[in-house]
Amino acid sequence: MVRVAINGFGRIGRQSFKAMLEYHNDEFEIVAINDLTDNETLAHLLRYDSTYGPFDGEVSVTDDKIIVDYDDAHYEIAALAERDPTALPWGKMGIDIVIESTGRFTDADKAKAHLVAG
Repeated sequence: MVRVAINGFGRIGRQSFKAMLEYHNDEFEIVAINDLTDNETLAHLLRYDSTYGPFDGEVSVTDDKIIVDYDDAHYEIAALAERDPTALPWGKMGIDIVIESTGRFTDADKAKAHLVAG
């Protein structure tokens, strides 16, 4: 199972999340989401999308997790709010792939910050 983190949970990050859950949940484990927005708002935006329609799952939050119940499966995903990607705990979390969807780290030099993080 490939361990995935999503950096930036805007429309692209959310649609990537949904695609992995809906079509590839046996291949990917979404371990963490990093976004500066509060967890309640992230959960609401995941559940209700004005372009793609509602998410067919239950979404709730704690202070440090986004919890999703979808298709008879339960997911507890670490919710982080770190502006500097070099400070993210990707190595400690055993992340294999980071989906960079903030729109800020748009070239290889900038995206290397995730490699520094582990």
